[in-house]
Amino acid sequence: MYKSKRLIGLLSALALVLSIFTFPVSSNAAGETIKITVLGTTDLHANIYNYSYEDGKDLDNLGMTKVYSVVKQVREENPNTLLIDNGDTIQGTILSDDLYNNDLSLKNPVIDVMNFMGYDAMVLGNHEFNFGLELISKLKDEAEFPILAANVKNKADSSNFATPYIIKEVDGVKIGILGFTNPNIPKWDGPKVTNLEFSKPVDTAGKYIEEMKQQGVDIIIVSTHTGLEEEYASTGDGAMELIEKYPEIDAVLTGHAHVTQNTLVNDTLVGAAKNAGAEVVRFDFEVKEENGEFVIVDKNVNVISVKDYKADEELINYAKPYHERTLQFLKEVIGTVTQDFAPPSEIPGIPEAQIRDTAVIDLINNVQLEATGADIAAAALFSQNSNLRKGNVTYANIFEIYKYPNTLVGIEITGKELKDYMEWSASYYNTFKPGDINISFNPNIRGYNYDMFQGVDYKVDISKPVGQRIVDLKFNGKTVKDTDKFKLAINNYRYGGLKSMGIISGEPYFESDPKSLRSYIADYIRENSPLEPKVDNNWEIIGADLNHPLRPYLIEEIKAGRLSLPVSEDGRSFNSAAINADDMIKKGLIPDEVLKEYGIEVEPYEPEEPQNPTEPEEPQQPQNEIYVVKSGDTLYKIGQKTGVDWKKIAELNELSNPNLIYPNQKLLIPTSADDTEVDEITYTVKSGDTLSEIALKYGVDWKELAKYNNLANPNLIYPNQKLIIKK
Repeated sequence: MYKSKRLIGLLSALALVLSIFTFPVSSNAAGETIKITVLGTTDLHANIYNYSYEDGKDLDNLGMTKVYSVVKQVREENPNTLLIDNGDTIQGTILSDDLYNNDLSLKNPVIDVMNFMGYDAMVLGNHEFNFGLELISKLKDEAEFPILAANVKNKADSSNFATPYIIKEVDGVKIGILGFTNPNIPKWDGPKVTNLEFSKPVDTAGKYIEEMKQQGVDIIIVSTHTGLEEEYASTGDGAMELIEKYPEIDAVLTGHAHVTQNTLVNDTLVGAAKNAGAEVVRFDFEVKEENGEFVIVDKNVNVISVKDYKADEELINYAKPYHERTLQFLKEVIGTVTQDFAPPSEIPGIPEAQIRDTAVIDLINNVQLEATGADIAAAALFSQNSNLRKGNVTYANIFEIYKYPNTLVGIEITGKELKDYMEWSASYYNTFKPGDINISFNPNIRGYNYDMFQGVDYKVDISKPVGQRIVDLKFNGKTVKDTDKFKLAINNYRYGGLKSMGIISGEPYFESDPKSLRSYIADYIRENSPLEPKVDNNWEIIGADLNHPLRPYLIEEIKAGRLSLPVSEDGRSFNSAAINADDMIKKGLIPDEVLKEYGIEVEPYEPEEPQNPTEPEEPQQPQNEIYVVKSGDTLYKIGQKTGVDWKKIAELNELSNPNLIYPNQKLLIPTSADDTEVDEITYTVKSGDTLSEIALKYGVDWKELAKYNNLANPNLIYPNQKLIIKK
């Protein structure tokens, strides 16, 4: 284990270049197989204990105390085991964000626990940068292992900001571990990283892979805090580029996306784990010495769930002081509220705070306005269940309504920039269709990317297309003009995103860093306790007639669990399509007695008589099969089961909303393929689309797609824009 910091201090220049840390040289006989295991964690988000501070409950499916039980077992099974982490490690809980990350005089508990667990290396994730470079410097000093980020340099002298790679020698086998952080960090934490330069991992990897080869590495592992596929087109934030360009990479540990992956791409192992310590990635290699060199004769990757492991008592006791201090912090009553701030949902699964003005969002926005002196503020609902409940308020309650450690930013904007921002936000809603019994949300947009505004009066007309929805926008009773000037209060995450999209252009006149917005909310409650929920109803949704006769019946069906609101394919977006009563009637999904009870008459379907009878044709093979929808099915899954493109199923069944299917619904499945080849098709860009996602959907290269459509900036595509897809 990497322990001697004094030695590194004396030999820092050499260590920065070589970064070699060794185990004893192999004593294995020539030709004997050696087994090497590399364990990887990612996106731990400061979950040391398997415990939720917000809920006050033990959890069975996460936490570093459970991860350590996995690590111990694997080390007993194979002493030749390394342990690495892929970033987003020290942020994410009350323990980290509201106590230890903001006080540089205190030892960082997550790094201390990682030292105890015997980590061999850690990659910087994007959330390590949330608290500024001074904290990262402190982490480097406290860590008894190297902290990696090969694609980050100091602008002043082009020196490495962190260690690019390490080489560990285990039983005579040299393992090179090359680390990359996410290149989009300037987009998210721009003001905090102005002194740093971030490059694409694929542009940096070659140099360091060659260096490791020259030093005789036998196994090359890349740990990159990005997903396998690109998140943003042409940013280089996908590991696939690395795998394709550098086939000598033996394994890649990815992260950031909070997904499980254990696969082989070309000849490279790829592993990823869910967040919060829910899973551990395990890479296994068998190597054999041939002609004086070690060669890999077998390798595989698995992902281990921590759910069935008991939390390690040794680590529980070691981390106990950090845990108990956090519990004490959470017990402090900071004020009281007289009533719940969020009203109960009329329809389970649809938070009222995203379809009308509520005291929850008004509280957050009012805090932002007061702290920054701005004219207008915007905030999102981070959780469906966000609420400030009647009674005593503790810091845990603040975490419930504002889960991220964002800081506050105040900027000057124009009226046009405000409108563009509001239209971008309003694309969160699906366009209303007659017969819809609920307002629904775009499955391609996460809830935390829908902002609601304070300081202006406005309406959102969801009968209109994206980009034309904000109507009657007024400030102090006057219609907002493009040339008007305002001060806007938003969090640092939103500021970075809007700036990168070109929606806003100004520089901050106010920055709260390092004080978090949560701290401002806590101060506000202390100063104004007892606090009453107040709503000024400055905005409303229009353009949706929700008075269908069957609406009460269908809402009761949802409450009873017999009808479910659709979710997105990846499960991360809820209420992703409306329940349409007219569609259900048309498909025969409403019982006759219900239709009769609500006075709805449906004309029976009668097939038309052929006007020109013809000679009977020869019998043909049936062209379609019938599939009965099962609970949990999606059109995409049905397509995978039947081997038919889901879009063809939707077209054949005239599904106006492919996201909306129901248990026991009968679908026609085409059994004969259409042999007609189409060279080009036209695709209409939807809100939330990226070029890489569109390319992936149609099986084309995004770079070729950009070139074919003459896109000067592949990152900049707009809703309703037409793209030509060349098959």
